Amino acid sequence: MKNITIALLALVAALSLSACNTVAGIGKDVEKGGEALQKAVK
Repeated sequence: MKNITIALLALVAALSLSACNTVAGIGKDVEKGGEALQKAVK
């Protein structure tokens, strides 16, 4: 589980650095990252 969490955090960081051009975009990426973490925990 620890490895999954680290991988998801790295993915979110990569997406936020590469895909976000606006504050709204950052919010969407953070939301998607949170959803992915919730799915991984379940």
